[in-house]
Amino acid sequence: MGAKSRALVLGGGGVAGIAWETGLLFGLAEAGVDVLDADVIVGTSAGSAVAAQVTSGAPLAELHDRHAFPTGESAEIPVEVDLEKMVADWTSLMSQTEPGQELRAAIGRFALASSTVPERRRREVIEARLPERKWPTGRDLRIVTVDASTGEERVFTAEDGADLVDVVAGSCAVPGIWPPMTIDGRRYIDGGVRSSTNVDLVADYDIVLVLAPVEDLTVLDPDVDKASKKVLKRKNTLAIRPDEDSLAAFGANPLDPATARPAAQAGRAQAAAVADDVRSLWEA
Repeated sequence: MGAKSRALVLGGGGVAGIAWETGLLFGLAEAGVDVLDADVIVGTSAGSAVAAQVTSGAPLAELHDRHAFPTGESAEIPVEVDLEKMVADWTSLMSQTEPGQELRAAIGRFALASSTVPERRRREVIEARLPERKWPTGRDLRIVTVDASTGEERVFTAEDGADLVDVVAGSCAVPGIWPPMTIDGRRYIDGGVRSSTNVDLVADYDIVLVLAPVEDLTVLDPDVDKASKKVLKRKNTLAIRPDEDSLAAFGANPLDPATARPAAQAGRAQAAAVADDVRSLWEA
């Protein structure tokens, strides 16, 4: 019997999600559980930044400390999130549009029409997050985005030849908050508009570990939700979500750069409680 194929899925969740996932991965490594040897790493939104970081060759300890013990001036852009308005806007879109690709296209139109910082300014933030701005060699890294015009998902890999910083910026482009990113003449928005983890894309893998900072909005695409739940119910799939301390660290606005430090520390601490389960899964 050949070796089992393993997938690491990194989901969305804002600045807090990036820090929490990084802290959790570092904590697992400290416990002797290294999951970065996965055959494929799929990153969505915040998870795309983490995926690009952990495949860059930079040590996990260094990546963790960038969040937990930041030095110098941050490149992040503070943003106030009006959750009430955001919920109202999205509820309106969902009430007028069929779920799935049609709804994603409507969200894309909303994103394209929204007033945000320029693409160039947002790109600077993403560039500062990445230790390496080129796709890793010898790694199967997949980053999920959504075409703002058509609502179609687009999974970028190194073979596409697109700029890694642009791709991560596209995957992190929260509609109405950050600008859709231009890649080869098309605009792309947050891959979380399809699914916060897109775990259904690794259904063919034997072992699946999912880090999921936030719950999926199942109403966005019932078909994707159904396919994802099928993967999540398998015995060789493990989904890790924030514990109470981690959720407290996230606060009310996970896009706030101030959440990075407490979220990274909370993720590192949570790793101790899940390390045995992850080890059993990964070594199955």
